[in-house]
Amino acid sequence: MREAHHTVFGGLTMEVKDIKTGTTTVGIKIANAVVLAADMRASMGHIAYDEESKKVYKITHYMGLTNAGNVGDSLSIIRFLKAQAKLYDIERETRMSPKAAATFLSNILNGNRYAPYIIQTIIGGIGEEPEMYEVSPFGGILERNKYAANGSGTEMALGTLDNYYKEDMTEQEAIVLAIKAVEAGKRRDIYSGGVSVKVAVIDSKGFRYLSEEEVKNAKEPQKINNGRNKIKK
Repeated sequence: MREAHHTVFGGLTMEVKDIKTGTTTVGIKIANAVVLAADMRASMGHIAYDEESKKVYKITHYMGLTNAGNVGDSLSIIRFLKAQAKLYDIERETRMSPKAAATFLSNILNGNRYAPYIIQTIIGGIGEEPEMYEVSPFGGILERNKYAANGSGTEMALGTLDNYYKEDMTEQEAIVLAIKAVEAGKRRDIYSGGVSVKVAVIDSKGFRYLSEEEVKNAKEPQKINNGRNKIKK
């Protein structure tokens, strides 16, 4: 959220305040895939404006991202990335890696740091191996080798990820944990919510969204082995 700022129009100085928005987005990197997940509420101030908002996007067949922040800024950035990925493929005759996409996005955001795009992203996909990066509104890049979370529900999501992540997770376990982390944000963060959780998996076969039925099945009560921090069906 941007702080209030002032602008001059017709000789008058006016205070402009951005409207508070929020979300909970999560990424988990495992040995052979990246799992991305997000809640589905678009908020506008104190209003739950849309309960079926899409916050996980396909950029290429082997890369996707989550977005948190201003919706207009997010969609502009997504269009930039999709267009650049296509040009990259044509000019270099190879697909853009998640690292290249994160660097490109970092340059855009840093170049606009005095009038910033209000967006946080988790970029994940397959390069030589699974890769995942967080990019801040001012262009900072953080490589994430385990998991990441951003948006207004970050604290609740990270608490869940800290408790239950383990090094040798299967794809299904990572999906269950990603949903569990987003649901934690939905329960305690008033700006996160929606009818369900949007989930995507990117592996050697490419990008795919989970169906509503797959998400529903993964959201069923889980048996947790606290000794190993392992989530089981």
